[in-house]
Amino acid sequence: MDLLPTEAPSVGLRHGFRSLKLVSVDMDEVLAQKPVGVDYGVLDNGLSYYVRCNPKPRMRAALALAVKVGSVLEEEEERGVAHIVEHLAFSATKKYTNHDIVKFLESIGAEFGACQNALTSSDETIYELLVPVDKPELLSQAISVLAEFSSEVRVSAEDLEKERGAVLEEYRGGRNAVGRMQDAHWALMFEGSKYAERLPIGLEKVIRTVSPDTIKRFYERWYHLHNMAVIAVGDFPETESVVELIKKHFGNKISIYGPPPVVPNYPVPSHKEPRFSCFVESEAAGSAVMISCKLPDYEMRTVRDYRDSLAESMFHCALNQRLFKLSRRKDPPYFSCSSSADALVKPVKAYIMTSSCREGGTVDALESMLMEVARVRLHGFSDREISIVRALMMSEIESAYLERDQMQSTSLRDEYLQHFFHKEPIIGIDYEAQLQKTILPHISSMEVSRFAMKFCTACSCVIKIVEPQARATLEDLKAAVLKVNALEEERSIPPWDDENVPEEIVVDKPTPGGIVQQSEYPSIGATELLLSNGMKICYKCTDFLDDQIIFTGFAYGGLSELSEDEYMSCSMGSTIAGEIGAFGYKPSVLMDMLAGKRAEVSTKIGAYMRTFSGDCSPSDLETALQLVYQLFTKNVEPRDEEVKIVMQMTEEAIRAQERDPYTAFANRVRELNYGNSYFFRPIRIGDLKKVDPLRACRYFSDCFKDPSTFTVVIVGNFDPTVSLPLILQYLGGIPKPSETVLHFNRDDLKGLPFKFPATIIREVVRSPMVEAQCSVQLAFPVMLKNISMMEEIHFIGFLSKLLETRIMQILRFKHGQIYSVGVSVFLGGNRPSRTGDVRGDISVNFSCDPDIASKLVDFALEEISYLQHNGPSDQDVSTILEIEQRAHENGLQENYYWLDRILRSYQSRTYFGDVSTSFEVQDEGRTKVRRSLTPSTMQLALQRILPSPCKKQYTVVILMPQQSRLKFLKSLLIQTASEHSRDAKDVTVMI
Repeated sequence: MDLLPTEAPSVGLRHGFRSLKLVSVDMDEVLAQKPVGVDYGVLDNGLSYYVRCNPKPRMRAALALAVKVGSVLEEEEERGVAHIVEHLAFSATKKYTNHDIVKFLESIGAEFGACQNALTSSDETIYELLVPVDKPELLSQAISVLAEFSSEVRVSAEDLEKERGAVLEEYRGGRNAVGRMQDAHWALMFEGSKYAERLPIGLEKVIRTVSPDTIKRFYERWYHLHNMAVIAVGDFPETESVVELIKKHFGNKISIYGPPPVVPNYPVPSHKEPRFSCFVESEAAGSAVMISCKLPDYEMRTVRDYRDSLAESMFHCALNQRLFKLSRRKDPPYFSCSSSADALVKPVKAYIMTSSCREGGTVDALESMLMEVARVRLHGFSDREISIVRALMMSEIESAYLERDQMQSTSLRDEYLQHFFHKEPIIGIDYEAQLQKTILPHISSMEVSRFAMKFCTACSCVIKIVEPQARATLEDLKAAVLKVNALEEERSIPPWDDENVPEEIVVDKPTPGGIVQQSEYPSIGATELLLSNGMKICYKCTDFLDDQIIFTGFAYGGLSELSEDEYMSCSMGSTIAGEIGAFGYKPSVLMDMLAGKRAEVSTKIGAYMRTFSGDCSPSDLETALQLVYQLFTKNVEPRDEEVKIVMQMTEEAIRAQERDPYTAFANRVRELNYGNSYFFRPIRIGDLKKVDPLRACRYFSDCFKDPSTFTVVIVGNFDPTVSLPLILQYLGGIPKPSETVLHFNRDDLKGLPFKFPATIIREVVRSPMVEAQCSVQLAFPVMLKNISMMEEIHFIGFLSKLLETRIMQILRFKHGQIYSVGVSVFLGGNRPSRTGDVRGDISVNFSCDPDIASKLVDFALEEISYLQHNGPSDQDVSTILEIEQRAHENGLQENYYWLDRILRSYQSRTYFGDVSTSFEVQDEGRTKVRRSLTPSTMQLALQRILPSPCKKQYTVVILMPQQSRLKFLKSLLIQTASEHSRDAKDVTVMI
């Protein structure tokens, strides 16, 4: 059975890939060592450079400084220093002080975090920038920043003290359940190696006490240009001038600290006997099993190595197909399971299989996981399974080839990082596509199956389970291994039994509908169609990505229309339908039916709206539209086994939430700011007993029944001559019910019952924790007036960015007490009526040391109060305008941005039948606000949109570790004594 995509001569781009010539290759042929398609070289001082012209996104450059220095190079007293150096680089250098690098980059539109960031791993440190290059001096300045990082980082006592708190908060943030589990597994994996004791975050003691001299010695010892590379990929007219800039800023740099050091290799010892671990984590999100087998990570040098890498990928892909199908069978051993190959540290990679399972089911899950790999060793994969995997991989390389001239600069930058760090060959997408097209059809089932021999308990294997409460023992795990090994030796494991897969998604092709009305909107490049069944279609053709079409259909009316009695069942409709199969087939069967096709469709039912969304290749648009047709024409029928699995998964998820300290915090925030309506209440175990699966499925089916209630927006490489007949057949062919189903007027929908508190409320939520964590939310009510809604929507966006920038400067850069801060706006509780004011909230969120949480809240309040009384600076306004403009420019080159803009135009309160008018009104609102934005107008907006003064109405919820009873009583006495002098309602909630 050949599942390779069939020829599609009507789609020219696809035809281009299908006609790509095969190549004649010798398996021993050495792949190009010098990267293809990039200006690559090494300066006299040892610095490597990679420069490439790439127009995506326009007038932007993705830069990086790659350093072959990581935490494994640290001595005992330096544990965490490699990461601290990365922090200090943004804090102060020879040329920049007091985080001026961050401020400069933000002033040109490179947002902190999103466009300027860094990361430290065991073997590497990477500094990344994404900067505009529409002004000649900007690229030079950005490269000069990387040059500062390479040799001019200032390590003073003052700089270190300012940054120490931020690093400590990053450390504390990683000491949650996930962090503890990962750290324990890392130590077990690399036992006997230096890597086991060199986690990049380091030790808390070192972070708190390390001296500037120790950090400076590490920096001077390892940061040599021989260990570094500069990467510049962007919208440059040519590469020569960029190389000259690199030479200008780096070329005269020489090490004054002696010859470049040899970066040592630290071996990871292998072991024949498996290592076992039963990890009990009271805050775990559920029970899990992980099987890891370590392997040497050899360099890819020849075509044979490349072929092996393809076969290895096919092995994990085929295994994942089986694991998914097992998770959807009767009484499955796990809820989810996946396998992958991962390069962990410089000398080692690992095959890793991970599953999540029911509580108390870890041993069964382990047996099943080991059994499937053993089954492959005994019987291999079938030719049909390999055909499916081959089709999937051929589809992926086909898509990459078609979009070879539209790759993001950041993606290309990442490829060059891999070349520098791991000598991963870069042979060019044209040759790689030819190579894969030549090799893939000849990789046999036997060739793929042999990789199971490396995935066995005798291959440096580590087996670990995670449980909220101890259920399984080490002896149980060892017994499971022995049991499966014995069955394999006896050859008692039967071959894989696959499901029958239909050939066609839509068996009986529908009669095409017609176009009742067509409207052109040239100002936004869109066409609108009203189909004979009442469905409205709006499409916009773009050339951003040759292999992408995306779409979203929406209809008004959702969960807010339900009574409390119905809500619980119907809110589970999407979850149950997703597991049973919303498109007429079980998910495990549909997975095989879609092999080799790039088409996916998802659904969502919200408070006020039902939506379906899709993403596909232009050549697979028919398949995606067939899925939509199935969604509307096939009723979801609950089957006992599938419903049982869904309920088990949901119950496990609820139990996991109840163990998570942050759940109590989030629940209290929601209850406090939005009320105790059943719409906002968390689901409890007892609620699941109220769920009627039949009612849930019936409601879901009704939500996607009547095409006349839906508007569909399509954006991408959409050829009307090819695509419109498909739309008329599969969307226009959806039958319209004799009576309308769930047809609602947007102005008459029931609103969610929520109201922000009228007073000041400060609460502490105390929750049991393994290690102390603290999370803070400071929230204010906002009111946007109907008369100036279009402008106010844009104003609040600028305000949120202003608050985020200024609070970050105060809490991190001035006081050094947080790692990051987020400011978010919530307006989603309002019904989509075209009249009336809009209520919501704006919230400030950060984590910190529990002992100083209240003080930092007061600092944030003081800063917001200062902005209301004095306004922001000219530089503040200039910076947020620049950040917004750069984000807008990037968005204009993205299909998802246009899809969102057009959807919002249809859903805007200014929409009365003409989507281009609504679009233009929104655009005019943005332009008007941008032109009016000054320190004084920002100040007035802060006073108008937020409570003024801000300290008169707000809520604060702080998550803190649970106190001992004695400390709790003392804190109550202190609160009682101070309540007479405070207007705030300060409450401690024990969880």
